[in-house]
Amino acid sequence: MKSRGELNTEQQNPKSVQIDSMSTANILSIINREDHSITKAVEAAIPDIEKTVEFTVKSIQNGGRVFYVGAGTSGRLGVLDASEIPPTYSAPKGLFIGVIAGGEKALRNSVEGAEDRPEEAIQDLKSYQLNENDTLIGISCSGAAAYVVSALDHARENGAKTVYLVTNPNPFKMTAVDVVINADTGAEVVTGSSRMKAGTATKLILNMISTATMIKLGKIYGNLMVDLMAVNDKLVDRGTRIISQITGLDFDSAKAKLYEAEKSVKTAIVMEKLNCSLDEARTTLENENGFLRRVL
Repeated sequence: MKSRGELNTEQQNPKSVQIDSMSTANILSIINREDHSITKAVEAAIPDIEKTVEFTVKSIQNGGRVFYVGAGTSGRLGVLDASEIPPTYSAPKGLFIGVIAGGEKALRNSVEGAEDRPEEAIQDLKSYQLNENDTLIGISCSGAAAYVVSALDHARENGAKTVYLVTNPNPFKMTAVDVVINADTGAEVVTGSSRMKAGTATKLILNMISTATMIKLGKIYGNLMVDLMAVNDKLVDRGTRIISQITGLDFDSAKAKLYEAEKSVKTAIVMEKLNCSLDEARTTLENENGFLRRVL
């Protein structure tokens, strides 16, 4: 693509050209109606999201990692998704890694020009020593971030699987990757404001990738969060209710079992269902790669 002006996200949305003259209620209605199109755009990308999940699952099974790399809104969404994996699934820190152009300070404040510095992507990734077991997902709504393209090139050169997540049918900058996830969200309500529909679609897709990956790795039983990290009152309560539901124990007994299992929901369930010790439950789960479904 020769001009950024050709990008879908840079087009003027005909449904909102008079939005500055509308009532608050009408402004909100237009934004809401436009948001209805996002799930359709994501649905059309499911085959490529599926390919991506195959990569991420294999990466983790082989001792590798999943990287999200982006700038601005895209980078913040990647860091957000990666940071939620450890408490939700008791996954080790560093399994999902979010990298944002401009570094930590860019999470709260815009770092002008960071997305246009490709050399910084290589520098930011150098310490991770990417290899053939890793998957790197470059996120750029417009496909215009040189930082992201550089990260993808660096990952490919080091043997990692590469995925380009964009929300425009013809990204401004293209490079050789294993998979392109393209959720075409069209023109924004506010022209060029890709933090809106494009950003929402990105968040939905990252949710799908990380959640499906964790499910395929045995972090869920049914649809219950059996591998949560019970680090606060809310999660202790949720973990207790999960134990109670699966084992039939009353709430207080389930809570006592949770603490006996050192706050591991999955281990507590195995201890109760198999009438075994903490060490025996841990060994049993390890032998089944952590899949509770295979144990019960």
